[in-house]
Amino acid sequence: MDTIFIRGLRVDAIIGVHAWERRLERALVFDLELGTDIRDAASSDQIRDAIDYAAVVETVTRLAQTLQPALLETLAEGIARRLFEDFPIRRLRLVIDKPGAVPDVKQIGVAIERLREDYAACG
Repeated sequence: MDTIFIRGLRVDAIIGVHAWERRLERALVFDLELGTDIRDAASSDQIRDAIDYAAVVETVTRLAQTLQPALLETLAEGIARRLFEDFPIRRLRLVIDKPGAVPDVKQIGVAIERLREDYAACG
């Protein structure tokens, strides 16, 4: 399986469990690895046969800004589901970093790994 990666996508969004977190946007940083087969795209050299990186970025950005959940876990799962719905990927690794969430910690967040079959089984 081949991997398309997007690293360091920064999105300002409202997220958090505390009332003060719900008043202001804060930066989230996304790293994605999309498992797919790139052979058709490599052979044709046509975007129609590839995963459009800009469309993936736009999807993640839009969801991060509109879902506004309390938990990173909820955001991660929502993004994963949508990416599998909208793009021909087989595997996803998604990391969301919430800088400054806990004092004296360089990075904190969630990382999830999902397969297309995970959603076919549970709907």
